Amino acid sequence: MPVDEVGFTKAHASPSVRQFARKLGVALGRIGEGSGRKGRITEEDVQNFVKQVMAGQAAPAVPAPTGGTGIPPIPAVDFSKFGEIEAKPLTKIKRLTGINLSRNWLNVPHVTHHDEVDITETEAFRKSLVEEAQKKGLRITLLSFLLKASAAALKEFPSFNASLDPSGENLILKKYLHVGVAVDTPEGLVVPVIRDVDRKNLFELSKDLGEYSAKARAKKLMPGEMQGACFTISSLGGIGGRFFTPIINAPEVAILGVTRSQIKPVWNGREFAPRLMLPLSLSYDHRVIDGAQAARFVSFLVEVITDLRRLLL
Repeated sequence: MPVDEVGFTKAHASPSVRQFARKLGVALGRIGEGSGRKGRITEEDVQNFVKQVMAGQAAPAVPAPTGGTGIPPIPAVDFSKFGEIEAKPLTKIKRLTGINLSRNWLNVPHVTHHDEVDITETEAFRKSLVEEAQKKGLRITLLSFLLKASAAALKEFPSFNASLDPSGENLILKKYLHVGVAVDTPEGLVVPVIRDVDRKNLFELSKDLGEYSAKARAKKLMPGEMQGACFTISSLGGIGGRFFTPIINAPEVAILGVTRSQIKPVWNGREFAPRLMLPLSLSYDHRVIDGAQAARFVSFLVEVITDLRRLLL
């Protein structure tokens, strides 16, 4: 019996439905018989299956990577032979995140470019806005500044604000600027999307960040609030670390990772002076972006974050 690319029996569906299912990461063999003529699977069947997965009523759309991907599976180990154990099921968010990240890592050729940016003046400016923000009931963080700087960089380098079409032969350039922000919750990471970042000021962005973060931790984010991002920022600044390799949230072509800033001695031409340095890690899809483009993108980002007056140019 023929088997499709994810290890399930081939289902009865049209090419357009198969393409639709691939975009959503759904293995048609998991759906079973469709509601169409002669059991044919329809787009509505695929959508209903996704809803069931999100509601925890069905198995995930794509299984964890196995030998069917061409990668040998990790052998099962009976850990109880070595001592006491406890099996703790993954949360629904972590299961779905694992599926998406595995697919993105296997399909996208990742390269990560690292750099540091001097945020001494930017942090001083942020602190000067704290009192004004508090009067508005807001908490202003460095992330608002990173959103504005990223929007400027995406405008300057349109190939970063783009996606490959399913054929891999055309680049879809986006005329809007929506940025996803990874939020750490007890259930796992979720990525709400801040819309029209280029049209909002720092206080408006701070308001959006506060509201979406609260909704994420309360598990009240709607599916539409986690869709449509052009670019993603993943910040570990509140936790620690130096550099890392964030996994691209395909079909986006780049993601910015940020870790904790640190005071470092920096040579200013006369002496070493203490400066607040922020580590940046940009992962990019090497099918779309080459190393020189990535270096220019990060250099532009560094210039803007270092001197916010450049946003007025």
